[in-house]
Amino acid sequence: MADQSTIVLFSGDLDKAIAAFIIANGAAAYDHEVTIFFTFWGLNVLRKDEAVKTDKGLLEKAFGWMMPRGAKKLGLSKMNFGGLGPQMIKQVMKKHNALSLPQLIELAQEQGVKLVACTMTMDLLGLKQEELIDGLEYAGVAAYLGDASNGKVNLFI
Repeated sequence: MADQSTIVLFSGDLDKAIAAFIIANGAAAYDHEVTIFFTFWGLNVLRKDEAVKTDKGLLEKAFGWMMPRGAKKLGLSKMNFGGLGPQMIKQVMKKHNALSLPQLIELAQEQGVKLVACTMTMDLLGLKQEELIDGLEYAGVAAYLGDASNGKVNLFI
């Protein structure tokens, strides 16, 4: 039986999402079965870059307008500087040939990392499956706890 690792990605901050995917990809490279469970602001990492027309109420639309749309639009947890911080981090990463967050997400999917969107949070924030990237699983906390109970490494980011 393979070692298992789980990550709860609660944060929608660029730096924290990058860290979560670097850890997930590293664990997958060491043959761990890896699950990342995206809840609350972490779901913004999974949003498609482009707007998707959906049938929503006013409050659900407002959440959609206020939240960043996708991995390319996330701010930093510290030193965001009105959007300059993420651009600076992306330049530094490019200079050092580090993978961008969209590339890290793609690599995780290629390595079989299980990306799970929290359905309860999706309901609360008014997010629809068609607004999120392809290749995801959808589940509640019970499914995450099932994976986490077998995990050697369980992280909350």
